[in-house]
Amino acid sequence: MTRRILADGVKPREVWAWAMYDFANSAYTTTVVTAIFNAYFVAVVAGGAAWATLAWTTTQAIASIAIMLTAASVGAWADRHGSKKKLLALTTVGCVAATASLYWVGAGDVVLAMCLVAIASFFFGSGENIVAAFLPELAGDEDLGKVSGWGWSWGYLGGMSCLGLCLAWIVAAKGRGEGAESFVPAAMLITAGFFAVASAPTFLLLHERVAARPVAAAGTELAALAERLRLTLHEARRFPDMARFLVCLLCYQSGVFAAIALAAIYAQEAMGFTAEDNIKLFFVVNGTAAVGAFAFGYVQDRLGHVRTIALTLAGWLLMTAIALSADSRGQFWVAANIAGLCLGSSQSASRALVGFFAPRQRRAEFFGLWGLAMKLAAIAGPMTYGLTTWLSGGNHRLALGITGIYFVGGLLLLIGIDARRGRAAALAD
Repeated sequence: MTRRILADGVKPREVWAWAMYDFANSAYTTTVVTAIFNAYFVAVVAGGAAWATLAWTTTQAIASIAIMLTAASVGAWADRHGSKKKLLALTTVGCVAATASLYWVGAGDVVLAMCLVAIASFFFGSGENIVAAFLPELAGDEDLGKVSGWGWSWGYLGGMSCLGLCLAWIVAAKGRGEGAESFVPAAMLITAGFFAVASAPTFLLLHERVAARPVAAAGTELAALAERLRLTLHEARRFPDMARFLVCLLCYQSGVFAAIALAAIYAQEAMGFTAEDNIKLFFVVNGTAAVGAFAFGYVQDRLGHVRTIALTLAGWLLMTAIALSADSRGQFWVAANIAGLCLGSSQSASRALVGFFAPRQRRAEFFGLWGLAMKLAAIAGPMTYGLTTWLSGGNHRLALGITGIYFVGGLLLLIGIDARRGRAAALAD
């Protein structure tokens, strides 16, 4: 069954090696962006200041702007040179090094923390775009959802594994009487080491299948890249469904990124969760996210890409409604697990749909555009939340309610996207 799902010449171990990168890099998003360091930044590094949440979201926005400005060019360069693995290695080293450097961040080191997190997030996001471009090379056209779901679900298991190691360290550190300024920096070293070790199979077993194109001199090369990007924007009319989906993706992912970046802060500030409570919460949520990514991969290939995404957006709206009305930890746990289920499924489904719409010789370029939309969303959603909390004097419930509007917009924009027409345009390129 596995061999039938995969593209010609692809071995199961290659898909496992590809999925291992999701397993590895999820350590960064889980511990730094979602569960541990973000809350530590607000409460300890920034001392709980009124501007702390805005400073955190601004840091993520800076990284996202940098990715947004470079994603399509990096993707086009990778296509032109057949060098996705080399670029992936570079981004991995950058993210691992910056994450490890967070060990030296303590109370009051706001600028240092913002710089290191921005660097790590830039390399993480760039690598995420590059590894996604391997997907259409590994799976058949009718099974992109399944294979994408395998990767995302395996990724959440990676996040759980790293979070479990961090939790064990934190519990032991607390038993020794240590505080957050001791055990959180150590958790960053654990995260960096986990990312480095777990990503090794990707570089050892995954093959580069798209051959390099003829390389020109440096000056000509830059001119060719600029011309290729100009043509990409000009040719958007040839790919109307891809163009509309990128706008739709930008809208609903703004809400998703707000949830990812600020869930621990919301739990801490609005629901009174401790650092240990947050880790336990996200350990369980990663489990539901893994289930969502795996199961919805099969649902997507049966129900269709667009319908599956619509179903996940309805789930996000339900989560928002429950979280807003929650007045107990139990209710918030329910909302958080619905978010986990929708998180895995919506992200996996969007990656598969981009792979479905991408022409064979321009996959890295199209996934670069996907990354551009994702990073613009990573600016809009968290910044909306951060600005709302700052302007409202720390009203996190109001900020969550406004963020929910992004999911409504995504559902509306999803109307009119024709997956078959979009695939036909890709095959005709």
